[in-house]
Amino acid sequence: MTDSPFVEVKGLSRVFDVSKPWLNRVLEQEERKLLRAVTDVSFAIGKRETVALVGESGSGKSTVAKMVVGLLPPTGGSVTIDGVDMWSIADAEKRQALRRRIQMIFQDPYASLNPRWRVGSIIADPIRTFGLAKDRAEIEHEVGELLRLVGLDPADASKYPHEFSGGQRQRICIARALSSKPEFLVADEPTSALDVSVQAQILNLMRELQDRLGLTYLFISHNLAVVRHMAARIGVMYLGRVVEIAPTQELFSAPRHPYARMLLDAVPDLAMTGRPRKMVEGEIPNPISPPPGCAFNPRCPAVMDRCRREVPELEAAPKASATQATACHAVAEGRI
Repeated sequence: MTDSPFVEVKGLSRVFDVSKPWLNRVLEQEERKLLRAVTDVSFAIGKRETVALVGESGSGKSTVAKMVVGLLPPTGGSVTIDGVDMWSIADAEKRQALRRRIQMIFQDPYASLNPRWRVGSIIADPIRTFGLAKDRAEIEHEVGELLRLVGLDPADASKYPHEFSGGQRQRICIARALSSKPEFLVADEPTSALDVSVQAQILNLMRELQDRLGLTYLFISHNLAVVRHMAARIGVMYLGRVVEIAPTQELFSAPRHPYARMLLDAVPDLAMTGRPRKMVEGEIPNPISPPPGCAFNPRCPAVMDRCRREVPELEAAPKASATQATACHAVAEGRI
């Protein structure tokens, strides 16, 4: 990663008010309920790098993705793209120019495409919105080239989404994301709704496009096998916080946080090494009333009294590399 990251996220937080209406709270004598979906998340992504966020459902991965791409305003913290703070731009033209450089690939290729629009119109919409083509003929040419780029035929532009398989629809979603000529793509579980064989095709396509177009990725997934194939660095999230971030090879060979170790132990051991494994037990706590101290302490095999009182900071562990950081008291004290 370069000294000046292309994408920088600092102290990102998001709180949702899930309280009942004011009158109901007064009559039922209830207090407001706040759901802390994301708390103090920080990471950086270099140009042409892929960083992945992994964790169980409910860990806050998708909420981070929506804030980074600009779909959801953060409660606190900042998102900086190429030195520009996304949420502090007052000038409309500068905001539009920044939004053109950022696109998102959504999880469900069946729900993210308008069933009433032809594929050509779906892909052409960002081109028209950002004024990237002069006339209709140029737009049609760009749409055809984008369809070729993702492995489809330009003639497919006249069809509707329901005429395609799930993998083909995700290719259309990728073509739409590329139509504004972005530099940064946020992929929110782009293969989880697809068959295993099709997943590999889409992942290989994304790798090829990154090499060809110089793209930067934030990759969201709960599948460790997928992120191992895609990412240079991985951040492990638990109940809205990043508990460990490390280069992919280091995380898979020597995970430090107990939660990261449990996630890796849940991956099938195809090599049949016979090493002892401890699967992930229990469930992620309620984010409305999380446990005090470290949120992982009810499930942690190395829990101690300090874990139930203090929230650990994300910092470099003893004997760890400069690029690996862990939020765990037991790791900081050298017990694990």
